[in-house]
Amino acid sequence: MTSGANRVAGAGRLTPARTARFTFDGKQLTALEGDTLASALLANGIHLMGRSFKYHRPRGVLSAGAEEPNALMGVSRDAARYQPNVRASVQEVFDGMRANSQNRWPSLAFDVGAVNDALSPFLAAGFYYKTFMWPRAAWERLYEPNIRAAAGLGVAPTEPDPDRYASRYAHCDVLVVGGGVAGLSAALAAAESGVSVILCDEQAEMGGALHHEVGISINGEDGFEWAQKTARRLAFMDNVEVLTRTTAFGYYAQNFVGLTERVTDHLASPRSDQPRERLWQVRARRVILATGAIERHMVFPDNDRPGIMLASAARTFLNHYGVAVGSKVGVYAACDSAYEAAFDLKRAGIEIPVIVDTRDGPGEGLLSAAADLGIEVLTRHGVIATGGRLRVSSIRVRPIGSSDGGRKIAVDALIMSAGWTPAIHLFSQSRGKVTWDAENSRFLPGAYAQDCLSIGACNGTAGLQEIVEEALASGELMARATGAEDVPKLSVAVESRAEGRSQWTSGMAGAGEGAGADSAAKAFVDFQNDVTAKDIRLAVREGMHSIEHVKRFTTNGMATDQGKTSNMHGLAIAAETLGKSIPEVGLTTFRAPYTPVTFGAIVGHSRGALFDPVRKTALHECWETNGAIFEDVGQWKRAWYFPRVGEDMHQAVARECRTVRETAGLFDASTLGKIEVVGPDAAKFLDLMYTNAWSSLAPGRSKYGVMLREDGYIYDDGVVGRLAEDRFHVTTTTGGAPRVLHHMEDYLQTEFPDLDVWLTSITEQWAVIAVQGPKAREIIAPFVEGIDMSDEAMPHMSVREGVICGVPTRLFRMSFTGERGFEVNVPADYARSVFEALWERAEAMGACLYGTETMHVLRAEKGYIIVGQDTDGTVTPHDAGLSWAISKKKPDFVGIAGLRRSDLVRTDRKQLVGLTTKDPRIVLDEGAQIVADPNEKIPMTMLGHVTSSYWSDNCGRSIALAVVAGGRERIGQTLYVPMPDRTIEVEVTSTVFFDKEGGRLNG
Repeated sequence: MTSGANRVAGAGRLTPARTARFTFDGKQLTALEGDTLASALLANGIHLMGRSFKYHRPRGVLSAGAEEPNALMGVSRDAARYQPNVRASVQEVFDGMRANSQNRWPSLAFDVGAVNDALSPFLAAGFYYKTFMWPRAAWERLYEPNIRAAAGLGVAPTEPDPDRYASRYAHCDVLVVGGGVAGLSAALAAAESGVSVILCDEQAEMGGALHHEVGISINGEDGFEWAQKTARRLAFMDNVEVLTRTTAFGYYAQNFVGLTERVTDHLASPRSDQPRERLWQVRARRVILATGAIERHMVFPDNDRPGIMLASAARTFLNHYGVAVGSKVGVYAACDSAYEAAFDLKRAGIEIPVIVDTRDGPGEGLLSAAADLGIEVLTRHGVIATGGRLRVSSIRVRPIGSSDGGRKIAVDALIMSAGWTPAIHLFSQSRGKVTWDAENSRFLPGAYAQDCLSIGACNGTAGLQEIVEEALASGELMARATGAEDVPKLSVAVESRAEGRSQWTSGMAGAGEGAGADSAAKAFVDFQNDVTAKDIRLAVREGMHSIEHVKRFTTNGMATDQGKTSNMHGLAIAAETLGKSIPEVGLTTFRAPYTPVTFGAIVGHSRGALFDPVRKTALHECWETNGAIFEDVGQWKRAWYFPRVGEDMHQAVARECRTVRETAGLFDASTLGKIEVVGPDAAKFLDLMYTNAWSSLAPGRSKYGVMLREDGYIYDDGVVGRLAEDRFHVTTTTGGAPRVLHHMEDYLQTEFPDLDVWLTSITEQWAVIAVQGPKAREIIAPFVEGIDMSDEAMPHMSVREGVICGVPTRLFRMSFTGERGFEVNVPADYARSVFEALWERAEAMGACLYGTETMHVLRAEKGYIIVGQDTDGTVTPHDAGLSWAISKKKPDFVGIAGLRRSDLVRTDRKQLVGLTTKDPRIVLDEGAQIVADPNEKIPMTMLGHVTSSYWSDNCGRSIALAVVAGGRERIGQTLYVPMPDRTIEVEVTSTVFFDKEGGRLNG
């Protein structure tokens, strides 16, 4: 069994005896363990790996890393485990793997879509902005269906994904991104000081550029071996986490970095308990970016044929995987590093017919080494054409500036290097400001916005010894910054056989010979989206002078590789066309993710039943036992109503409403958000977060509070009880609990960090049984110990701590019905036993259980608002009739400036009012619009809308709440609600429909 005819004996680091079988487009092939799909295909003589997006041109692998734009595959284990758009240069081969090429029909070698290449003059950049406009009716029936069918490269999976995905939160002192020489050195320096370190790298082994570099000695041993030993040394340290196959895809605020770890994508038979991928969410005190640099391709006519690739890729395939990319390999260079690739290939027995160099004179050391190896070098020359259909077969070269037809040279592969672009993506995502290095024509990290450092090639550092010294110093610096005192001084000695002859900072950006402004040739800048040099120039001619506009007009840099190889070329061509320098044109925004992240990794466990988890209160089974019908309120299952035999919903709700007002009712209020605010500055903090004043609230009392956003609009509301001088029990709306806690934490950490306050979510810890009605106190009093429940000792809006049914309670006297009411907070574990005791007594007294629908009716009868129903994000306290809840004495609170805006104090704003229909039997539809003149021509002037509407058995009629422009001034007026089948006459009233004096609060 052979692993491919293009294996080079004695080359590479893989073990020939360890093989893996896989298929590509149904053809059975053999690879070595450790091969990527790209290296395995090349080993088997396959260069044609895909088709381009727009023109369907034949494409082969360009790179050996994450920047790959061409060789995207559909990879599967079985029918259910299929993933499209997998980079062949990253995906490791495993036994039984099935790979398929994409974006072709009926086959890869013969693709009907290639007709687009012949039609390319009609498909220039931006053509979609100027076509498909006529006839208008054809858009839905012809254009859109066909465009959608052609969109994308791969085919989306059709079966549910059976794999598991894990997630983990981690904290560390120092996070090092990148496992090359720089990253390993920095991690080692930091780890030896004892601080906690996480080191991650996207490749299967640490080493970075040492995968393709040979002839490097570090501390007297082979460079790649040193990298493996150093990685093992770090992995054995208790304070270090080493993560291979792990990509840092996003750098967010406060040193929060997202990582994706490919746990089992390389395994033939993963264990059932292993996740496929793991999402790491890392908060680091300091971050070291050692992300290296990305080699650029040369931009010249027909530079996209299979067999044309980056010089570093060819070196990686040879030196790491033991694969020759061809038997007669041409070299096209504007950078010294391409020479090193040529030398490695030549020493492996591969013919190098020519090195074509755009420069006048590369270093004498390079020319001398090339001469010693018998390689012809053509300086100040360019490649102006390539031959071949499904694989490059020749190149045509000529002196730069010449107009002759050039010289044809037979090749079966062409490797190229236009230079190296520092990988500043994560630095830019961290909101750091880049700076232009004019001497070397590149962008580098400039001003830092977070606690991070860039080192090595991504920082523009040249020379391996300089990189190591910079890395060691950064590791020591970051360790000290996190508190380490005993930081040992490390030293690493580096030797390279290329030292002194190769300068890695040289190169070019933009179009080369034959791809100038007067050329109509296809010289590709962005391979995946088929963007050529002439497309960039066309965008500029069309008026796109901002690089962001050029990007969107041409789609340069908008493919899955996000322009890793194309951005600098696109900038340079746009700058040249505009007659500006590159920094004047600017730089496109680097956005997360750095490389594509699967939905599975992001979603993790949150799918199926866990996608939107069902939350049940501690009393859920009690309500089920008593016949409750449930409704979904956010994630909560809440008792909606409790029908008796023969009752429909309306009858059950009417009965519950009457019973609560006549006797009493028990209601599960456990879903209300509950936050404990504790600390010496707790009252001061709440003064800032709510409109009300809390410093003056005495312990044992509670108050209704309104929370605003900065713009002055209502964000949430609830009752807050003061348990002690330094402790408050805050309640929120059911749906608002998480966002209110986040809102509080955000302000505490960013605006008021000097306050000594702790916030704790206690929603799940306390179950709440609301007992409302004239007999509420009579029901619960026998079970309460240590609390005087008389009106004098415990008036309305009080809170006491004591014992009920033998368990601790926080007993609030409060009401959302307008009746005498108590909310019994007990530890959730005891909720059922307390409820059963209360219900046994309440039922005997003629009370009832009631649900959310009855709660809504009862509160509407009293004009109590529900945030999110009677407010819509544009309602202020003044609009809602809550001006009394705004302190006149406080100098500051969140939203105070917004409330003072002239637009928010207008008297004609929409205000909350009541509505009664002239026909009391008609119940308005919630959301129905309100007008002053039902005969006005369409479009009518809408005055507002109905926010809440119910039948009230206690009032003997329908009632509604609404927001109406200048509503309070309209009380007593008649307005209209147009409906499809009729117009309903309504009268504007106050918001209180029942017990307007409020006497029932005290029984």
